[in-house]
Amino acid sequence: MTAKMDTGLKKADRTDIAAELKKVLADSFALYLKTHGYHWNVRGPQFFGLHNMLEEQYREQWAALDEIAERIRSLDETAPQGFATFGNQTSIKDGDPEKASQAMIEELVSDHGTVIATLRQAIETADEAGDDATADLLTQRLAAHEKTAWMLRATTQ
Repeated sequence: MTAKMDTGLKKADRTDIAAELKKVLADSFALYLKTHGYHWNVRGPQFFGLHNMLEEQYREQWAALDEIAERIRSLDETAPQGFATFGNQTSIKDGDPEKASQAMIEELVSDHGTVIATLRQAIETADEAGDDATADLLTQRLAAHEKTAWMLRATTQ
């Protein structure tokens, strides 16, 4: 016997919100993997600073993945899992470990922009449905990605 889901949100709205959250999760996971990979492979005169900055960023992103997936579950939907599933839902391409550090950082700035756009769409869907909890979570993620993009941009100037 399954308990009735009663969050004050309609089933259709929960499904629509979860669909947007799944896109956010896929983009976030892809960005996490790229950030972690660039942390491993960055090189050059700014190695130490970039290596440490990227580690701080991928650790923060890793923690956020769990929050996003658990919000999907809170809406009574299943969270996606597996590389193929994420790969089919993300707009972020794999990174190239042979890139110069400057190109890695520029690519990460662009990818944060992709996640920001995905987040803005998901926030709009959550707001339209009156899902304040999801909108709050996503707004916090939006602020984190905007700040990270700024910090990355600042290293290229």
